[in-house]
Amino acid sequence: MKKPLIILTGPTAVGKTHLSIALAKAVNGSVISADSMQVYKYMDIGSAKIRPEEMEGIPHYLVDVLDPAEDFHVVRFQQMAKAALARIYDDGRIPIVTGGTGFYIQALLRDIDFTETGEDTQLREELEALARERGAGHLHEMLRACDPKSAEEIHPNNVKRVIRALEYYRQTGEPISEHNEEQRRKGSPYNFAYFVLNDDRQKLYARIEQRIDEMLEEGLVDEVRALKERGYTRDMVSMQGLGYKEFLDYLSGASTYEEAVYLLKRDTRHFAKRQLTWFKREQDVIWLNKPEFAYDEDRILNRMLGICAQKGILPSRGTGELKQYREDTDSI
Repeated sequence: MKKPLIILTGPTAVGKTHLSIALAKAVNGSVISADSMQVYKYMDIGSAKIRPEEMEGIPHYLVDVLDPAEDFHVVRFQQMAKAALARIYDDGRIPIVTGGTGFYIQALLRDIDFTETGEDTQLREELEALARERGAGHLHEMLRACDPKSAEEIHPNNVKRVIRALEYYRQTGEPISEHNEEQRRKGSPYNFAYFVLNDDRQKLYARIEQRIDEMLEEGLVDEVRALKERGYTRDMVSMQGLGYKEFLDYLSGASTYEEAVYLLKRDTRHFAKRQLTWFKREQDVIWLNKPEFAYDEDRILNRMLGICAQKGILPSRGTGELKQYREDTDSI
């Protein structure tokens, strides 16, 4: 029997956090964060990290556990998430993976094997030096020449992933995109439901801008300043996150405050668009478009519960309750 797993993802600012708590309460679940920034300590405002009082007693994993000086990447996420899964299953609860980092979710769901090639330290150092000398764009064009599909999927500024893809190609002669596609086709070791929460594009963009304005009112600049004073620098993985690199540039005098705000809002909108593009390519995705539910979270939750019941993800329930889930699902 495959063990149960629920995924709740979607673009930034769409409303995943609140819905994940309602879902966890309904299914006796625990939450694993699939967010590349909320894992870090001291980075609360810019990452929109869930607050302890917002958790409402629901156990959360991979939140506020790493120092910003530590690297966090897909392999480490996979390792930490698997350890969290084991604890959740031991507790007799259902794991709910929530967050917007699609590559992390895919790595866990499909149990992608990242161990086929080892690190080539010399090659990596050469590529890092090339990035410093010629710029991230040059490295990205190198990737486009040997692996166009990966170049489309990986942002030019994500130098670590670009280098990893180039490193894989040099070591194996095979594009890493082909390797990842083979891994995706393996299927999943879990009995899962993969939900993507979505909204009208313009409403989503308005919510992104509103959220950033709220972050600024809450003290985002002071948070970045405190991180800078602790010695965290722009070349660290943590400080490459949206909201941090822009205001590090402002604090160092490389941009004005207005420029930093403009870039953050623009790049966050672009990030949301890339997230949606990723999820549209994924298999077995169940879209939850908020306008179709008249923005009623109870209706969205009932749809999710009905699907999970039909898939056998939820524990055995009374026939009346299961019938109600199915009626709610069929009526939407």
